[in-house]
Amino acid sequence: MKKVLVIILQVLFLHVFLLLGAALKLIIPVPIPASMFGLILLFLALCFKIVKLEWVEQGANWLLAELLLFFVPSAVGIVNYKEIFSFQGAEIVLLIGISTIIVMGLTGIIAEKTAIKKRSEQH
Repeated sequence: MKKVLVIILQVLFLHVFLLLGAALKLIIPVPIPASMFGLILLFLALCFKIVKLEWVEQGANWLLAELLLFFVPSAVGIVNYKEIFSFQGAEIVLLIGISTIIVMGLTGIIAEKTAIKKRSEQH
């Protein structure tokens, strides 16, 4: 029960950064989603040790584990718009393929650098 409460509190804490990002979005009118502003603020807070990783780690891990559930409604909703696929289907598939390759490549590079850094800190 304690672990569930910790996860709930950490997810709420992460939402504070989402709200801060929304406020920053109102101040800075750039075409970037408020959630990205929130992620940048969280990243900076973690880098500058304003927020400790332990304060958000379990909540973030839970959100990542349940990430697929957040995308299923969107994917199901797209099926209702067949005209999008008929006009721009090939472009959409190509864009998804390219972006997937970029994300996988960058994730691999970052994971490798993180693993090397952790190994060097242990020795």
